[in-house]
Amino acid sequence: MAGSDMRGNKRDSGIYDVNMTPLIDVSLVLVVILMVAMPMILQSGIAVRNAAAGGRSVREQARLERIEVAIVSEDSVLVNRQVIGREHLRGALAPLVAASTTGIVVVSCADLVTHGTFVEVIDEAKGSGAAQVAVMED
Repeated sequence: MAGSDMRGNKRDSGIYDVNMTPLIDVSLVLVVILMVAMPMILQSGIAVRNAAAGGRSVREQARLERIEVAIVSEDSVLVNRQVIGREHLRGALAPLVAASTTGIVVVSCADLVTHGTFVEVIDEAKGSGAAQVAVMED
């Protein structure tokens, strides 16, 4: 009987701890995947393009044909130097963009306007049919 107790204890002396290594490995891999994928998910649709050196007449012609939008405050903008409420921006831009041969909209922004408002105005310019949206510093 004493021998059977020894065998019973040896059988019960196995490792019963949970192995956390695979769980930690999988968690770390998921964190790395999310860190890599998150900037791609949140990447803005705003493409930045460097200005190419061109002739003065082409630049002057484009300057005359472009539509200028200046964000004055959170709720008002200037479209070609005319004050318009932000809620009416898309309606004001659509006919101007349709009549423009270049479809270029140049957006500038006052210092105290939030980034979200700035991005919303750019999105509205794109939504109104602008072929290109440029950002100009005041």
